[in-house]
Amino acid sequence: MFNRIHHIAIICSNYEISKDFYVNKLGFEVLAEIYREERKSYKLDLAVNGIYQIELFSFPDPTDRPSRPEAAGLRHLAFEVDDVAEVVRGLNVKGIITEPIRIDEFTGKQFTFFTDPDRLPLELYEK
Repeated sequence: MFNRIHHIAIICSNYEISKDFYVNKLGFEVLAEIYREERKSYKLDLAVNGIYQIELFSFPDPTDRPSRPEAAGLRHLAFEVDDVAEVVRGLNVKGIITEPIRIDEFTGKQFTFFTDPDRLPLELYEK
């Protein structure tokens, strides 16, 4: 029935800041960028290692996220990485603050969190 996740849509409050974050700091590849005049909205399609696609949207005056990940709805977005510590060092060099690396008590894998410019929780999880 379901094959895989096709894309993840994120609405940002400042398009240029979020575009810089996802493209220049996280290194995601731009697949397409469209401005929809009738909606006053950008749509930026991003490839994550050629596997999944993130759609980054801008809309005039989006509402704030109600709270940290405990709000109903999407809790966080997790990215699988080979070496959590190595990716953390690369993010920190770019000025992105990460939480301390932790160990998943059930899998023994390393993980940590950081946030995008709109405070969307993002996770790094060891492969």
